[in-house]
Amino acid sequence: MIHPENSEEYKGLVVNDGVAQPASVNPYLNRKRFVRKVYTVDEIVDGILSGNVTMLSQAVTLIESVIPEHQEKAQQVIERCLPYAGKSVRIGISGVPGAGKSTSIDEFGIHVLDRFGGKLAVLAIDPSSERSKGSILGDKTRMEKLSQRPEAFIRPSPSAGSLGGVARKTRETVILCEAAGYDKIFIETVGVGQSETACHSMVDFFLLIQVAGTGDELQGIKRGIMEISDGIVINKCDGDNVKRCEMAAQGFRNALHFFPPSESGWQRKVLTYSGFYGYGIKEVWDMIYEYIDFVKENGYFDLRRHYQNKYWMYETIENTLRNRFYNNAEVKNHIRDMENAVQRGELTPFMAAGRLLEIYKKNDN
Repeated sequence: MIHPENSEEYKGLVVNDGVAQPASVNPYLNRKRFVRKVYTVDEIVDGILSGNVTMLSQAVTLIESVIPEHQEKAQQVIERCLPYAGKSVRIGISGVPGAGKSTSIDEFGIHVLDRFGGKLAVLAIDPSSERSKGSILGDKTRMEKLSQRPEAFIRPSPSAGSLGGVARKTRETVILCEAAGYDKIFIETVGVGQSETACHSMVDFFLLIQVAGTGDELQGIKRGIMEISDGIVINKCDGDNVKRCEMAAQGFRNALHFFPPSESGWQRKVLTYSGFYGYGIKEVWDMIYEYIDFVKENGYFDLRRHYQNKYWMYETIENTLRNRFYNNAEVKNHIRDMENAVQRGELTPFMAAGRLLEIYKKNDN
């Protein structure tokens, strides 16, 4: 039997906990990994429900695997865990690069654990290289305090080109974390933009972190990202930067007046804080839990969850159809020829796509 690491099909992959995945830093790095015991679905599910972090980590690794057999096994685990999920508060955290998201999450996490107790899972999405497809996955090293807390689970994952910087399998990972007893979930995304709706569609509160004093505050006032934000906070409000942060916060408040009211009926707030010194953290979380109480009382909390489930049903259909198309044997045989024809100007991209779709329809079994 050929080991997956040595086969052509899994070239560029590494085996982690018995699961083949793209290498985190460099997929072309040839590494020999020890293949650990492969657990059954029953063992993994029992481990997750009992709060076993090792089993939870292996289940997430299964979800992120590119091998069809592992994906099928992961779906069985998710299906078994689904009845135990849905009881957490999910917070999406985004912001421009350099806004201090990881440092803020470290302080946020310590605050909510000390004040509210329970367990916290942090799903940090790390940007993947467009060339090597690798990721550094260094978010955990920037969460020094939180990484030492036994009731916190931090899982950095590569974005792998996923929409909005949200890893393709993050939604399923949330289900596993909730089944394992994590009643608070943080999802940190790569950056900001219109595609951050992918994160918005899996959280209860979407927090946008901004900074002041960069000389380009107006660039932060993007209509799309502001409209989906439930709260905006200005980080690094300390020292001689306090005045600039207060001016930036007032600018955001003024801009929000020109936006239509949110569907929840919630009036978006803009606050300032310092993630490094821990100033203003309590006020940020008072705002978040005030929002949660508000939407639970008016019924929007459940309505948003139901909409998100429908959204991800259609997303799953699209992803499945896309994977079936590109994994179709006849499509694989003809796609390179179509690429070359388009590059030579013999076919338009639309004509080539149409022919490939016809090939797929004729050979889809």
